[in-house]
Order: sequence, then C-alpha cells, then structure tokens
Amino acid sequence: MTDPLAIFPIWIIAIDYTLGVIMWTLIGRVAMNMFLPENSDFFFMKFFVKATNPIIRVFRPVTPSFLLDPLVPLYVAWFFFMIRFYLMPWLLGYSVMGMLSFPLEGEIARSIYNSFN
Repeated sequence: MTDPLAIFPIWIIAIDYTLGVIMWTLIGRVAMNMFLPENSDFFFMKFFVKATNPIIRVFRPVTPSFLLDPLVPLYVAWFFFMIRFYLMPWLLGYSVMGMLSFPLEGEIARSIYNSFN
C-alpha cells in the first residue's frame, strides 16, 4: 500500500479526513441510537448528539419528511460518502470515480494490518 501523502497534497488529505470523521460520527450516532435514546446520559451518546446536531440541521432542507428521525443521521452520512467518493475526484480532475479511495479508511486499515503482522 502506498502512503496517501505521497500521492495527494496535504490539503486533499485534510479535507477527506474531515469529511470522513463527520461521516463516521453520523454513522456512530445511528449505531448508538439503536441501543440508547437520544436524550441518554451516556457520555458517548451525548457527544454524538452534540457533534452531529448542527450538521443535521444544515441538511434539514434536503431531508425527506417521511424519514424516521433515528435514520436521519444515516441519510446525512450518505451525502458525505457521495462527496468523498464522487465529487472530490471529479473536482480534482480524476477520470476514474473514487480515485481518492478513502485515505482515512486506508490509513486505519493499514494500521490494523501492520499491528497483526
């Protein structure tokens, strides 16, 4: 595996990491909401709700009203996935969609792989 910093400028990596952290935080909120209510006193749930509410508020105009409230963060996370997979490579001029191949997840996978080998 090649180092993402060797392929992409640091600003691209920073944008992807930021979008990736937001996406995974939204997914984490959905996962936590399966077991805990949104108003739970558990500190992780409080963090997920507090960190993602502003993002969900921004996407409220494009969120369908028929969507169940616990699934709204997953719907918003889908936007971040689409931005990372389709929009960023297109804006950077790559002819192949998904050219960035998710540097954040690649680094995590590389760390896990290296820790077991």
